[in-house]
Amino acid sequence: MKPTPEFIAQHFPQLKSGNILSTRRHFLQRTGMGLGLVGLAGLLKPAESLAAGALPALAKGGQPLHFASRAKHVIHIFLEGAPSHLDTWDPKPELTRLDGQSLPGGEGLAFGSPFKFTRQGQCGMEVSEVFPHLGKMVDGMSVIRSMWTDIPAHETATVFINTGSLRLPRPSMGSWALYGLGTLNENLPGFISLRGGNLPQGGVTNWQSMFLPGRFQGTSVNTTAGDVSKIIENLRNPYVTLPEQRKQLDLVKQLDQIHNRSLENDRQLEAEIASFEMAFKMQTEATDAFDINKETPATREAYGIAAGGAPGRVRPGKKGGSSPAEAGKRLLMARRLVERGVRVVQVFIGGWDMHGNLKENMENRAAAIDQPIAALLADLKQRGLLDSTLVMWGGEFGRTPGRDRNGQGESAGRDHNARGFCACLAGGGVKGGYVHGATDEIGRAAVVDKVHVHDLHATVLRLLGFDHEKLTYRYNGRDFRLTDVAGKTVNQIIA
Repeated sequence: MKPTPEFIAQHFPQLKSGNILSTRRHFLQRTGMGLGLVGLAGLLKPAESLAAGALPALAKGGQPLHFASRAKHVIHIFLEGAPSHLDTWDPKPELTRLDGQSLPGGEGLAFGSPFKFTRQGQCGMEVSEVFPHLGKMVDGMSVIRSMWTDIPAHETATVFINTGSLRLPRPSMGSWALYGLGTLNENLPGFISLRGGNLPQGGVTNWQSMFLPGRFQGTSVNTTAGDVSKIIENLRNPYVTLPEQRKQLDLVKQLDQIHNRSLENDRQLEAEIASFEMAFKMQTEATDAFDINKETPATREAYGIAAGGAPGRVRPGKKGGSSPAEAGKRLLMARRLVERGVRVVQVFIGGWDMHGNLKENMENRAAAIDQPIAALLADLKQRGLLDSTLVMWGGEFGRTPGRDRNGQGESAGRDHNARGFCACLAGGGVKGGYVHGATDEIGRAAVVDKVHVHDLHATVLRLLGFDHEKLTYRYNGRDFRLTDVAGKTVNQIIA
């Protein structure tokens, strides 16, 4: 049953009299139509849904490609806290030789890595012993050893590597990627951020769309909230029957059309309506996507997850860092989301800020990601998804070659270092068994083929099929882009 003009006149006389509510936001506030009402459209045929006008075009979206796309999805594993490049992917024999001595330039005492590096794979890439599983995957990886950023402060650098902006809030890398590619699955958000219970440094800025339309914003999911029914709250409307919602949705659609003809278009409100619809559509697919218990025991074990999807008996991470089981759960969810068409999955794994007790903390943190990331790469490859999925991981900056505050023995750690760090990439058109660039002989700063954060972003967009200078969005009288007014593609890592 659709509302007739008589029904509208009887129940909404202000529309007939011309006394229309001042804005559509005001209208929604006054009529109180909630998430469950608007979301019912997801159960209906597309032609009957609330989105059966402008919204399908908006949901599918996407911009014309500038190049052949090598990657169709991105999994960005962000190691919050800044892992030490000197103890993972960037061996420095000279620093080991100088251990305990004054560093050149008077920057404290040298801190040689407590970990051994060995050559791995057919390519012979040198990898720290903290990564026994990832060491076996290097023939399919590119490691950038010459990354650098602008400011060695956690919050600023975290937001910078996730958004490309140091000062003003800008759209996240995931939002730009989704804006360019469009969505593949109208029942799931195109950009999902998986995190723990605490927000990362910089908070929601790391996945927001800012001035890009709201449909490109990341959906943040707390994977530690409990079982799958609690991971995403308030998806279901237990108070209104489906037939009642159908009638209300028909009315909302008709009133919205009247409102659009009478007043200005409100793009923010359109985005809110689209998000309501998406939230309900997720009821039919999201609960399945996040339910890792539907995976085989062998698959869960490969990711380091105990039977039943529960965390195993492992030491907790430093400063909220994830256990191997929790990290494995997020990465397995990431694969399941990509498998269902989600374009960008952002995975936060914290605990990498090691000013002291580096040896113990690094062993713990590395163990949390080593097996799960290796399992993710193998799983994507086995399912035929690795070639079309760019997997990248790293932190917001690196660590110093000296002992933080000249700490001694087992208590020694490293301070912040913006001038040199590493980033790892695999799949999605990336070369395998390749090392790009270098830091100086003690790892203080990138010196060969330096790669700035803007350059990394430009390269990600290139793999997705876009020229970073041409993927722009007009806002406030200016064309904005992810790389601002800088950045160059690192073509050497593209296969």
